[in-house]
Amino acid sequence: MARNDVLKWAIVKAGFTVVDLADRCNVDAKTVERWISRGRLPHPRSRVRAAEVLGEDVGVLWPEMIRRAVKVGTDRELVALYPRRADLPRSVFREAIEGANSRLWFGGYTSYFLWLEVTGAAGMLTAKANSGADLRFLLGDPASPVTAERERLEDTPLTLATRIAMTRAEIGRLPAVIPVRLSDRHIAMSVWVFDDEAIVATHIGSGLGQDSVTLHLRRGQDGGAFDRYVEHFEALWVDGTPPDPNDRQDRHPG
Repeated sequence: MARNDVLKWAIVKAGFTVVDLADRCNVDAKTVERWISRGRLPHPRSRVRAAEVLGEDVGVLWPEMIRRAVKVGTDRELVALYPRRADLPRSVFREAIEGANSRLWFGGYTSYFLWLEVTGAAGMLTAKANSGADLRFLLGDPASPVTAERERLEDTPLTLATRIAMTRAEIGRLPAVIPVRLSDRHIAMSVWVFDDEAIVATHIGSGLGQDSVTLHLRRGQDGGAFDRYVEHFEALWVDGTPPDPNDRQDRHPG
């Protein structure tokens, strides 16, 4: 996306620096830099806060919101599309987790990248669980022949089973009990749901998860694409299998 020079000059006009605005919006300075240099669209809460701090209208700082507001048709729930999940700004997952209050559903086959790329993920998930949010992890079944075949195609030392085990170990270290179920039916498509936002990654060929075509959706209508993906997660969750309770990976501290 194009640079957001309007935001840059609004910061200067207000007598602030990028760091000043980041502090007041409770985000990282690098996130604000991306708002400017890459034209990234902030999370709604961050947009509103930034506009208040700078004394500007949200629509002036991010005219893209006006264009999206007048969308009609089936694409109005599409926030962004990325050729690869690796192209998705790391701030998207972090801000989605921070902004979600009722449900955080992780439907990645491994969701291994969360622990590497989302700063403070463990602490945020613990806080959400303690506040009563519905947290769930639908992971791949490491014992499934489907998983074994995918591992053969990927042909990487860090196998799917290893990545699944690492995520289960991270969940097991949390001081909150977070339900986990296993399935092999989402081997080709991952769905993460955060209240009314969803991130969907569709695997391509033998590529790893980071190579998947990725959609960022926000619910805008009944029966739309967002609702269809939520139904997909729910169906897989119902059919999923809880891990063996004797498996040490899923034991919680205390």
